[in-house]
Amino acid sequence: PMLLLGSLGMAVSLFGLGLGCTFLQNSDEKPIWAISLCVVAVCATVSFFSIGLGPTTWVYSSEIFPMRLRAQGTSLAISVNRLISGIVSMSFLSVSEEITFGGMFFVLGGVMVVATIFFYYFLPETKGKSLEEIEALFEDELH
Repeated sequence: PMLLLGSLGMAVSLFGLGLGCTFLQNSDEKPIWAISLCVVAVCATVSFFSIGLGPTTWVYSSEIFPMRLRAQGTSLAISVNRLISGIVSMSFLSVSEEITFGGMFFVLGGVMVVATIFFYYFLPETKGKSLEEIEALFEDELH
């Protein structure tokens, strides 16, 4: 539930940030409500990340691999995480110049919607299960 809540909250927050940034970019005046929306949306995005994707991805990736592959699987997951984070960080400004700053947040919000749907349908809940039960859960889904 925390992963779904966090990712859905991030999606809503990113859409709010996109809306605020788009309004500020296209307006000669800078109304306080749009600035406030951006500030609140950034804080909400960070907060939802902190209860969802932030901690959950590390815990989940260490739980889902079978014991014999846990170290390699977790290492690969962390490497991919860092690679994607680097790509997003390095391309953010270039892409936002092409599609506008607000547009970039709309895209990221859309990515979070897709991620939330993926999490809901493909990542089973592991709360309260032993590592052996989790391993059996994923083996059952493979067969």
